Formats: sequence, structure tokens, C-alpha cells
Amino acid sequence: MNRKIYPLIIVISAIFFFIPFLGSVHLFDWDEINFAESAREMIVTGNFSRVQIDFHPFWEKPPLFFWMQALSMKLFGINEFAARFPNAVIGILTLLTLYFIGKKLYDEKFGLIWALAYLGSFLPHIYFKSGIIDPFFNFFIFLSVIFLAKSIRDNGENKGLKYAFLAGISIGLATLTKGPVGLLIAGISVLVYWATMKFQRISSWKNILLFSISCLIITSLWFIPEMINNGFWFIREFLKYQADLFLKPVAGHSGPIYYHFLVVLLGCFPISVLALPVFFRKDAGSGDKGKYFLRWMLILFWVVMILFSVVKTKIVHYSSLAYFPLSYFAAYYVYELVNGRNTFKKYVVWILLVTGTIFSIILIGLPLIGRYKDLITPYIKDEFAVACLNSPVKWNGYEFLIGVVYLVLIIVIIFMIKHRQFFRGIIILFYATAFCIFFYLITVVPKIEGYSQAPAINFYKSISGQDVYVTTVGFYSYAPYFYFRKMPGGNIESSNKEWLLNGEIDKPVYIVAKSTSKVLFDKHPDCRFIKQEGGFLFYYRTPQSLNK
Repeated sequence: MNRKIYPLIIVISAIFFFIPFLGSVHLFDWDEINFAESAREMIVTGNFSRVQIDFHPFWEKPPLFFWMQALSMKLFGINEFAARFPNAVIGILTLLTLYFIGKKLYDEKFGLIWALAYLGSFLPHIYFKSGIIDPFFNFFIFLSVIFLAKSIRDNGENKGLKYAFLAGISIGLATLTKGPVGLLIAGISVLVYWATMKFQRISSWKNILLFSISCLIITSLWFIPEMINNGFWFIREFLKYQADLFLKPVAGHSGPIYYHFLVVLLGCFPISVLALPVFFRKDAGSGDKGKYFLRWMLILFWVVMILFSVVKTKIVHYSSLAYFPLSYFAAYYVYELVNGRNTFKKYVVWILLVTGTIFSIILIGLPLIGRYKDLITPYIKDEFAVACLNSPVKWNGYEFLIGVVYLVLIIVIIFMIKHRQFFRGIIILFYATAFCIFFYLITVVPKIEGYSQAPAINFYKSISGQDVYVTTVGFYSYAPYFYFRKMPGGNIESSNKEWLLNGEIDKPVYIVAKSTSKVLFDKHPDCRFIKQEGGFLFYYRTPQSLNK
């Protein structure tokens, strides 16, 4: 195959897998709906300088990603597709970036393998079809680490200054995307590299100054106008929230210290398995450039994994920056196999088979559980879970075949690998995983959502545009804001649940509660029960003036 068409293959593959059917399922609470709602409120209010939720200041995130979503919504309308489209675009750019870095390190084939490794792994792929911030954030941090490494390698030369400048811009963009944690990760990575060099001088003051100036210029584009227009309190609350994420579990997101290692090992199949032989090898990487780059990728991986293992708040995507170095390790091992410089380790074959089989069983099992839910509900003690499973979701009966086909392909791929068809076998593995995710997101995930949040979201959509209030009881959700299309203005008490349930309201209130919260409404006889769908109860409360 002509290697000149490799970038075209990557772009076509990324467009095919990342863009179609982006809006085939509702946005998921919390993060997807949270971020999309902030972008919607920017459009509704015309205020693009401050992030808001429920038209109140939202200091948890800076605005860059919301600007991208707002721009997308201007193009495609306020919907799920528009909320997720920016990540599809950054997915295409990410794969091309990996290709060109890999090409410069080794050759076109390495670049292709690296890009397809990222495309053909579960969590890295899925995030590019989501509406969360992390794909943007991770892309900018990864670029910053690459540029910092290059500036240190070319220290004292004009190229070193150029890379220091680009690293500062990248970190500035990362900071405007999610906050100062990007600077923290890059800074710790440089400190660890400095330690490996026995604290010898690794950079010039010119590089450091240029990096700092370019970073400050980018971040100042938002931080300074925000402080001038609204004072320091918003920035103070923003920084306080960032500290809280590190020091204590936020919103109940806690977990064991090994949480992120499990997430990366299981969620990043198959690259998490293919990366294993490279992890602890000091000689991996051919030539000075390869060994230098490997050192930085190892540093980045362990900084991310250790840092977010120590952080008290545990959320799946916090460790997603580690997918970049992990995919590099996997790509290098495959590249060695293809070039006859390594053998396929037996333990890698067995782990691939076992992990692939486990994934296939899960993919097979979920549709079967949904189709034959009556067989398992007697054994479930959670009342809300049982009520959710009783939602009227229609299964076609063939959905489990996606997992069956994936298992068959895993076996065929291992057979090919045993017959030393390394390149063809691994490329088929990556594409098989990508197709598996693609079809599963279209056929299975919308049905699974039908058991979880869909009844509530469909209700919010059904009353959108009515002159009413909407609130939830027993759980917190951003869905009422986005799917009800709440507008600014009106009564200042409209966000006060206590007032909506007990106060002298001036217009009707729709209330959505979990099925386990039914007893709470014994104290609210003026809340009229409407219906139950799945695990959700729907109530209606009218103003006293209308009851007379």
C-alpha cells in the first residue's frame, strides 16, 4: 500500500467512526448535559465571558470548551449532535497528530499504527463521541509536553525557543479548557525529567521566560477581563473548587487508590494489553529520538496515574491523559513485531484472549439481560433498579450478535498473530474494536438509556416551552435545564426546591422523583401524582390561587 495515503486513511476512518450518529442518544448526566447546558445558556443570554448553570455563575470550569460547543450549536442547532461535534473534530486532529509525530520519530507505518491504536481502543474511542471536556484538555496537555520535551532537547537553539513558545500556548489553552491542573501535570513531568537528569541544567532562562509569557498571554485572554468586569470572587471560587477536587471527594466521587489503574487496564483494551511488554524496558525505542521520547512518555504516564490516584475525587476520565503514552507503548510493541525485532509474548496472547473474551461476554450479556430481564429482577433488591428495568424498552433480538462477532474476530486475530501475520492481525483488531463500539453505540446504548434516564428526559422535552417550573426530588440532574429549555428571568425562587414544593408558587410546578421517593410526597398532598415511567414518578403542583 502506498504510504502517502496513510493520512487519508486516518482522516476517512476518523470521520466515519466519530461523526455519524452523534445525536442518536440523549446527553448523559452529569457532565455531558452540564457542559451542553452551559453552552446553551451562553447562546440564550449572549454572555460568552462567564460560564453559567441555571443562569447562575458556574465556577468549576473555564469557558474555552463551552465556546466550541456554543459555536457548534450555532451551526447545527441546540441538540446532542452539536454538543458532541467539537470532540469529533478534536478526535480527527488527535489521530493526525499522532500519525505525524510517529512518522517523524520512526516512519509512516509507525504513525499509522499509533493513530489506529488510539482509534481502536474502547475508552479513547468513546470519548471522541462524547460531550465531555477531556478530549480537548488532554490534546492540549499532550502537545505541551511534546513541545516542552523538544524545547529541552534543543535548548539554546532557535528551535528550542520556538518549542517553548508553543508549549506555553498549549498549556494556556489547556488552562482555559479545564483549569490549572494542566500546568500542574506539565510542571511535574518536567520536574521528574529534571530529576532523572540528576538535576543538571536542562533549559535556559530564555526558554522559561518565553514559555511563561506565552502561557500568560493565552490565559489572560479570559482571566483578566473576568477580573476587571466582575472582580476576583469568581476566580477565587474557581481556584477553591480546583483545590477541593484534590483534597476531598467532590459530589460523592470517591474510590480506592488503584481505581485509575483498573480503569486504564480494562477500559483501554486492547492497547492496555499490547503496551505491557514495553512498560519496564529501558532499551525500548530505537535511536536517540526514540529513547528520548519513550522517557517522556513513561514520565507522563506515571505522573498522570500517580497524581490522580492520590487525588481524592475519582472520576473515570480523570486519568484519560494516560491514553496518549499508553497508545504509544502499544504502537511501539506492534511496530517491533512488524519489523521482526520482537516476538509476540505468550502472556500477551493469553491476556488478549482472556480480556477480549470478558469484553465479548459483557457485550453479549447486556442485550440478553435487557431482553430477558424478568428472569433476573426477582433477585435484585434495589427497588429503583427494578423499576428502571420495567421500562418498556423494545429489543430486536439480534443486538447480542455484536459481542459474538467481536469474540469470533478476537479468536481469528490471535490465530493470525500465531501465524506471524502481525501487521494485518493487529490492524484488524483495532478496526474490529472500532466497529464494535460504533454498532454498539447505535443499537444497544440507546436501549440501555431507555432503562435509566430516558423516561425523565422525554418528560422534560414534552413540557418544553410551557410556562411552568420544573424540579427534581431525591436526585440532582442537569437534564431539566437543557431538555426543558429553561429561560432566564422570572421568579428568583425558581431554583429553590423548598419554595417549589412548599411555597406560594406563582405558576404550576412539574416534579420528577425517583420511585424510592414516593413516601416523601405523603407530606405534600397538593402535589398531584401524574404517572410513573420506569424508575421515575411525575407530579404536578398548582398555585393556590388556581385551586380556589
